[in-house]
Formats: sequence, structure tokens, C-alpha cells
Amino acid sequence: MQGTARRMVQTLAISKELTSMAAVQERFDLRYATDDRFFTEWFEDLPVLTEGDRTTLAYLQQRFFEHRHRGSLPEGTVDKLIVSPLLDLAGLYDARFTLRTEAQVEIVLKDREELLQGRIDTLILQEQLWVLVVEAKNTTLSLSVAIPQALTYMMAGSSGDHPIFGVVTNGDEFRFIKLLKLPATSPYFDLSDIFSLLPPHRSKLEQVLQVLKQINRTLTDFDR
Repeated sequence: MQGTARRMVQTLAISKELTSMAAVQERFDLRYATDDRFFTEWFEDLPVLTEGDRTTLAYLQQRFFEHRHRGSLPEGTVDKLIVSPLLDLAGLYDARFTLRTEAQVEIVLKDREELLQGRIDTLILQEQLWVLVVEAKNTTLSLSVAIPQALTYMMAGSSGDHPIFGVVTNGDEFRFIKLLKLPATSPYFDLSDIFSLLPPHRSKLEQVLQVLKQINRTLTDFDR
């Protein structure tokens, strides 16, 4: 009689299987960064915006508020109203980057005999390196739903010695992620503060654009 047959690889949907930080961290031995200087791109030495940037942001903000006032918005509308225009303003649609939408992702975890599958809303690459993963959600969903999913997608990416950045948003709020994967060590990450676009807070939309521009500038520095 033959030995025990190998178990079949189980195919799982990322959006359904990895819905908590605990699940993602356990799957990938993923850890929070302990160095306070690991992720300074979201708050330190941010680029100065032009008057043209500020004028465009004021228009985008007002337009978003008008649509949002009527009720919740699906993720496709969030992308068209606010995410795509911001990426364009930040220079992340420039020709030196490669843009993919609805990018198919597969991650094989051999030790668990699992195949994780999903689709990234927007993926931006520089040559063959993943540089930015964008995950947009319905305005009714919390960012706590989007972060585990985005981190899983980021773990699928090739980044060499460079970090991979992520941004998650439900339209009302934005949050940035930085992930670093190095050989012979556990991958580690950190999160920015939450940037809210809705009253009663002062809109943080200008800061969101500044962080996106800063990410672009960081990638340029890597090329030098």
C-alpha cells in the first residue's frame, strides 16, 4: 500500500480568510517595527504643495463631500472621486511607473499547503519592484477591514531591499503602511496615523497628498 497521500493545496480568498491583524501576522510571521524612525515618510520633511495643488484639492474635497452627503459610496466611486486624482497629483501615474488595476495576486504557503488568492485595486510598480499597493473600500467599512488585506497583498510583492508602501482608504479616512522584507529575518511593518477628510475635523487631504508625494520622492532617491 502506498504511503499516506499528500494533502491537497487549499485555495483561499484573501478577502475572506485574512480579515484580522492577528491572522496576517501569524500567517507570515509579520511584526510591527520597533524603531520609531522606520516610517518617517508620513510626517517628516513633507514636500511643500503648490497653489495649483491646493486649488485642485479644494475642488476634489468639495466634490467628494457633495457626493458623500447623499449617502455611502461604493469603492469604485471612492477610487474615481478621490484616490485616482490624488495618485495623479502625486506623480505616481508618471511614465516611469507601471500601473496595474485589479491585479491578480497568488501567494503559496507551502508549510500550510495553502494558496491565497485576491485582487489588488491598484498596484504601482517601478521596473519590477512593487512600490505602492492601494486598497479602497466602501465608505461604510472601517479601515480595520482594509489593513489586513492590504498587508497580505504587500507580502506577495517583490521589493528587493526597498520597502513596499501601501495606502488604505474608505474615502472618509486614509492610512499609510510601510513594509520591509529582508532575507533571513521576519518582515516588519508600521502604520501612519489616520487622516480624516470629514468634519468636525479639519480636512487632512493636503497631508495625504504630501505623503504620496513623499513616497514618490523616496522612490526617486532609491534610484540614485
